[in-house]
Amino acid sequence: MEYDLHIHTHHSSCSILKASTLLKIAKRVGLNGIAVADHNSIKGGVEVSKLNKDKDFEVIPSIEVNTDRGHVLGLYVNKDVKPGDFFEVSEEIRRQGGIAVMAHPFRMIPKLRSDLNGVDVKKYLDAVECYNARTSYFGNRAAVKFAEKNKLAKTGGSDSHFSFEIGRSRTIFEGDLTNAIKNRKTRVKGSNVTGLAGSVLSFFTKRVLRRW
Repeated sequence: MEYDLHIHTHHSSCSILKASTLLKIAKRVGLNGIAVADHNSIKGGVEVSKLNKDKDFEVIPSIEVNTDRGHVLGLYVNKDVKPGDFFEVSEEIRRQGGIAVMAHPFRMIPKLRSDLNGVDVKKYLDAVECYNARTSYFGNRAAVKFAEKNKLAKTGGSDSHFSFEIGRSRTIFEGDLTNAIKNRKTRVKGSNVTGLAGSVLSFFTKRVLRRW
């Protein structure tokens, strides 16, 4: 199975990706499932889930939450998680029966980097995003080493905000995703060739387009 576990929709201010477009392209590029994780909101995940009528394609309602120690992806959540304290966010994701994943922990942009110094990460995280298509080779490689050191599962997500980014990074596993993450039986692959273009377009969308 190949899933893209980090995709945004127009419910994030830095994206213009429509739910119907996302669903169509995700299937076209050969994905078996996606996690729709808008910034601090599950609206996109809920919207795409309702549109999906394919029982062989999984849409995971998810969220990307801003915390004081970086961004945390919550997979399989059913309501919004309030941004803020890292520990409280991770615990709330778990309370909802979700999976807590540290997103792009070694991005070059300071506000997107993680600060997990002194944290017992296995207590608060289930996985680390080890291939983010908007992150450099070195940043992704550092994430792999971090996951292996702390015995956490690896996930891959494109961090798509636009259609051309969908599927650029993937999580590969067999069977059920939850069990694969629990047992650390996931692999990642991807390409960051579109990362810079996507990041520039996101900046333009948020700072210019959304203000018109």
